[in-house]
Amino acid sequence: LKMTPSASLLLLLLLGLCQAHPLQEEGGQGEEEEEEVPDTMDMTSRILTSNNATDEMLLEGDLLAPKTRNAMTCWSQSCLWRKASNGYVMIPFTMSGAFTSWERQKIDRGMKAFHSSTCIRFVPRQNEYDYISVENRGGCFSALGRTGGRQVLSLNKQGCLYHGIIQHEINHALGFQHEQTRSDRDYYVRINWQNIDPNMAYNFYKKNTNNLNTPYDYSSIMHYGRTAFSIQHGRDSITPIPNANVQIGQRQGMSYWDIMRINLLYGC
Repeated sequence: LKMTPSASLLLLLLLGLCQAHPLQEEGGQGEEEEEEVPDTMDMTSRILTSNNATDEMLLEGDLLAPKTRNAMTCWSQSCLWRKASNGYVMIPFTMSGAFTSWERQKIDRGMKAFHSSTCIRFVPRQNEYDYISVENRGGCFSALGRTGGRQVLSLNKQGCLYHGIIQHEINHALGFQHEQTRSDRDYYVRINWQNIDPNMAYNFYKKNTNNLNTPYDYSSIMHYGRTAFSIQHGRDSITPIPNANVQIGQRQGMSYWDIMRINLLYGC
């Protein structure tokens, strides 16, 4: 079949357009959706921005104030999720009908990251008394550890459905605090109190934490970003030491030590 020069040129243009617009992955939404987060918006800033819409009493930005425990600690079996005889820690959950099918897939993907690297297993609730209720409330927040009965883990549709944020809030529900509140943090970060709103300073108080004999982890999904609760844009509230250029506040997913700590705490 012979083509005229103009027909050949038209065919080449059409092929070029096809290459410029690749087909989307099956399911309608690719994992690249997370890349829509601006590079200048770290995970902590996104969580704090989302939580401006909530009227919940939150500590450290995204932790529900405890109603039954008198301190924000979770060391003992009383606030850990129970391990079954098969060696897995089965955590029942429900998910709000407010989430679309694709949004539910995002949350499910965040949960399955724990399945692939720890003994944690999230299972749809049957009639269990203790369970996590994943809801579309006004922000991104969770209780610390197992609180007993129904406990809310909020993932607002507009600002919280990012892989790192989902894992961050689930880690709180497993009993893990923010990395920069570790009892030994002063050896690894400097808190710039002069750059923090005095009314927000309590968010940076150290805790009597169980560090599980693991090193301080700048790359933890549980670490604040460097400008969290800063009084002015561009002023650091947290500075890594001795190397101030170390990245903190990453949002991609759990670090090696995040995973290791889950396995240590739950005896995986």
